[in-house]
Amino acid sequence: MALLASGDSGGGGGGAILQLGILLLIPFAMYFFMIRPQRRRTREAQELQKSIQVGDEIVTTSGVFGKITGEDGPNRFWLEIDDDVQIRIARAAVQGKVSDDEVAETIDEAANSGSSDSDD
Repeated sequence: MALLASGDSGGGGGGAILQLGILLLIPFAMYFFMIRPQRRRTREAQELQKSIQVGDEIVTTSGVFGKITGEDGPNRFWLEIDDDVQIRIARAAVQGKVSDDEVAETIDEAANSGSSDSDD
């Protein structure tokens, strides 16, 4: 009986190789779909943060729009968010550069949403 049982198990080798192949494919898929795009986004964010200069219009990760008015060390900026209102931010808090048109649109949207609230 023992000889028959060992002879029957030889036919399932192809399925084991397929399962092993799938298990080896999972780390490669994770790398190409998760790790690689995240590294690219991180690299792009670092390049953007290195390229920020005094006078640039930016938006922070918390959604604050403003203009860089000065540097306070290698990792901090002074950000003017309104007339004579400046805050100090970390270089890492910069999400992106903003064009003057985008700032004007945001201000217009805020003004329009404020005026429509008073109509109710």
